Amino acid sequence: MKKKKFYLLFILSLSAIFAISFGTSVFAATPKLVSKLESAFSNIESWILKLSTPAAAVAVGTGIFMKKFSFGDEERIRTGKKIIRSSLFSYAFILAIDLILAAIKSLI
Repeated sequence: MKKKKFYLLFILSLSAIFAISFGTSVFAATPKLVSKLESAFSNIESWILKLSTPAAAVAVGTGIFMKKFSFGDEERIRTGKKIIRSSLFSYAFILAIDLILAAIKSLI
């Protein structure tokens, strides 16, 4: 009975020593799946930022032209203003999200 307890205590202490000493060096690496997902999300983020600037410019231009060539039609003037305002808010939202993600990455 004492022999079994001794072996059990010996095995538990060895496993604790190995877990403490080798656990930080062996298991601290980022798994491949996580690193691939991180790189995929960073690529998606860069594509969104690259596409949002011209899209916002086109939307603002469309709203300006709609206001300019409305020929006094109040509905088109309101629609043009709404397009300009919504595209600028959307672009500001995308830039704000980018700033928030950059702040989170710097903290991690």
